Amino acid sequence: MPSAPAPSGPRPPPFTDARSLGLPLFILNLKSYPQRLGTGATRVGRAFEERLQARGIAGALAPAAADLGVLARELSIPVIAQHADPHEAGARTGYLVPEAIAAAGGRGSLVNHSEHPLPLAVIGTTMHRLRSLGLVGVLCARGVADARRLAAFRPPYLAVEPPELIGGTRSVSTARPTVVSRTVQAVRTVSPETHVLCGAGIHNRFDVWKALALGAEGILVASAVARAEDPGAAIDELLAGFRVPDSAPP
Repeated sequence: MPSAPAPSGPRPPPFTDARSLGLPLFILNLKSYPQRLGTGATRVGRAFEERLQARGIAGALAPAAADLGVLARELSIPVIAQHADPHEAGARTGYLVPEAIAAAGGRGSLVNHSEHPLPLAVIGTTMHRLRSLGLVGVLCARGVADARRLAAFRPPYLAVEPPELIGGTRSVSTARPTVVSRTVQAVRTVSPETHVLCGAGIHNRFDVWKALALGAEGILVASAVARAEDPGAAIDELLAGFRVPDSAPP
């Protein structure tokens, strides 16, 4: 089962190359919750960075688009967009083109999140555009069949997130564990180099531990941290799941 080594002291997360966000991976999506915009995003980003580096876990922060450049400059961990449009830079008012993400210091983008779904052809073009600029695409899938189909784009990371569990209190790794294990199997069959992440309802260390035990190589989390009264404590709780727990999950 994947687990993080016991760190001897603060150290940066492991990165393998310019197009990798590292493994095991913890992506934190701040969405557009009002308390996580502007200075609120900066506070959470700093707490996230500090805790990742202290534990030797790779991570990336996905803030609202308006905060992307500021956080990319202020943080040493990767900052990625929540969405990217497939167009080239130019007369594209209102679009978030990959060139803008790169110019802001972003390392990549989520693609096809269930709150911002895209047609299959647009997904393919967006992933190609990101890759051509050296940016990392984290492709989101709704379930096993969707993940198998999207794996054909050979994304570096694919996060499985059943929409009905997003933002809830039941994680996919505990409520529907076969979705995680079958997604891992399906993706490996199509694209062995793609790393599967687990999202939707991840709230505590046991959700994380179970996701890793089922074959996922990281997590994509939003509300458990972004809506928490104490984001630092919520991050600590989730990071604890990257190590073998003292007791079995309930």
